[in-house]
This record gives sequence, structure tokens and C-alpha cells, in this order.
Amino acid sequence: MTNNATSIINNLPRENKKKILLVINCLQGGGAERVVLTLGQGFYELGYEVHVLRFKPRVEYDLNPNLIYHVLKFRLYKKIPGAQRRDKFFARTVDRYITKKIGQPDVILSNLDRSDSIFSYSRLPNIVYVIHNTLSLLYKFQQADIGHQKKENFTKIYSKNPCACVSNGVQKDFLENFGDITPTIAIHNPIDRDCIRKLGDAFVPEYENYIIHVGSFKEAKRHDVLLRAYAKTDQSLPLLLLGKGKLKNDIEQLVVELNLEDKVVFLGFHENPFPYIKHARFKVLTSDWEGFALVIAESQVLGTPVISTDCPSGPSELLPQNNLMPMRDIDAIAAKLSLAMKNSEQFHSEFNEALLPITIAKKYIEFASNCENIGEKS
Repeated sequence: MTNNATSIINNLPRENKKKILLVINCLQGGGAERVVLTLGQGFYELGYEVHVLRFKPRVEYDLNPNLIYHVLKFRLYKKIPGAQRRDKFFARTVDRYITKKIGQPDVILSNLDRSDSIFSYSRLPNIVYVIHNTLSLLYKFQQADIGHQKKENFTKIYSKNPCACVSNGVQKDFLENFGDITPTIAIHNPIDRDCIRKLGDAFVPEYENYIIHVGSFKEAKRHDVLLRAYAKTDQSLPLLLLGKGKLKNDIEQLVVELNLEDKVVFLGFHENPFPYIKHARFKVLTSDWEGFALVIAESQVLGTPVISTDCPSGPSELLPQNNLMPMRDIDAIAAKLSLAMKNSEQFHSEFNEALLPITIAKKYIEFASNCENIGEKS
């Protein structure tokens, strides 16, 4: 769509515009939350009136002024006993709110498990779940007790509406665990190239010639593997860790145990990580699993080389084989780190323009249109 066409559509009277609703629990410091805002911009560029509904008021990102924001507090319903009963009751309130305050959206995109559970009880049409992660690994389906129950619960939820998975790996994991319970598709996450480039120029970090890792201190990211591998290199470049999370204290202790205090820097959480990524010699990812691995595509936008474990899922869909490392193989990861420290440019890869927001938004519209008669409530 040309800029002129988009401008004409965006200047139409509000009642003549098509509407998109993106729903998520909050807009607080996560990859899925950032995806919602970026995807919203893609729909806006297509000429849609874009609404974002969340159930917690807290925000850790700059809100895109082109989108319309709503908060409907879920905590007011927490006194209702039973998670499913609570979500079912709250879903009625959500349906009434959407109908009254927004109207009938042409598409509703539900993001993450809180929203997905609530919308499994919704009676509104045109709902699509966005599956952001490899669910079997995130929720440990292989565990006989808790994992089995989680799998059963998700089967009930995701059989209700079509599912768009953020990578081919996520879709494969979904189908292997749930079977053909609903229409699915793989649609990669959107990347706002222009915004990332602008944010990358916001400041120049005080550090030079360093390795960067961006990610929460949680089990999936395997900071422990990264540090043990890094300790086996000559440590000729310092390692900067950007993020926060419940495992941070454990990782700080490991840094001490490995005598890396002078080589590893904890940057904390930054709303804008992009200058740190832009000015790094290279980006490293040592995860055991990802959904899409946003930070890889973002690094490509900024021209920063990336090496990553070949984990499920995302990295192999974004990077050449040469840039990938076996998961949890400390010696292999150490070897790749050493190669990158000597010559990071050999791990440079280009950004794929198919990930631009307007292109990704079109794929959601097409998928929802193909599924519009599926998931209607009796």
C-alpha cells in the first residue's frame, strides 16, 4: 500500500475504518509485549484503527501514539475461586467492554496464556491466538504431573480458535503436542527497522569492543552455559549482560566462581537496548529454547553480527548455518566465541525485509480472513 493510500484510509471517519484489537496481559518489559506494539504499527500503516487492550496498567515501553489503549483490570476478579471460573466470568466483562467501547473488531489477536485463557470463553468472532513460544519446553509438558495437566488445559484453550505461531519451530512444536486441533500458520514476528535504527542512534555506550547478550535472567536463556563457555576463551573482549530476572543473583555468583568479575558487566534492564547492540562487536545467544528470537533480527537491522545456539526455535530460521552452535555444548560455544572475538564480521548476516510490520500485518489479515468461519461460538 502506498503512503498516499494509507494516508487517505487513516483520514476516513472512524465509523468507516476497520478495527484490529490486540490483547495482552500487560506492556511490561517482554518480547511479546514489544511485538504487540510493533504489529499494531503495521496494522495502522494498512489503514486500520488499532486498539490494544491489557489487563494490568503497568507499562515499560514508549506507547505508540498511533494506537488506542485500553486497560481492564483483571485483579478485580482475583477473589473469584478457581482459575477457569475466574477467567470465564472475566471473559463476559471483556466481551461487554469490547462491544461497548471498541465495537466489533475485524480481527482480535490474543497474546500469551492469560489472555488466551480468557478469550477461550469469549463469544466474540474472529479471534486468533498468537503463540509466542515453544510451549512444550516452556511449560515442561514432559513432566508427568504438572506438565501433563498444563498440556490438557492448553489443548482445551487452543482448540477454540485458530493459532498463529511466531516461527516454523513453534508451529512444529504446537502440532507435535496438540495435533490438528485448530487451523495453524507460522507468521514471523514483525521488526520495525526504521524505529530500531533511530533508537540505535539514541546514545553511544561508555563501553567499546565488547560482546553483548540481551535477555532476561531465566532458565531458557542459559546464562550459565554462556559464562562457562566464555571462561574457556581468552576473554579478549568483555561480556556485557543486559536484562533482569529472577536468576540474576545465581549468575552473579557464577561470575565470581569463574573469576570473571573484571570481564563481565551487568547492565541491568534498559528500555532501549539498541545502542548497546549496535556498538557491540557481536551479539551472542545461548538459549535452550526461543519462540522467534527477536534480538537476532534486531541485531541484523543494526548490522551487528550474531552467533546463537541452534535451539528450538527461531535462530535457524534467521541465521546461516555458520552462525549456529549446538545447545549446551560449552566447548563448541567457547570455540565459536573465540572465532567471533578474532573476526566478528564472518558472522554478519542481512536483515530480511519480509519481517517489516506492514508485511507481517498483511499475513495476519489473510490468515484471519481464511479462518473467519472457524471458531464462531455456538
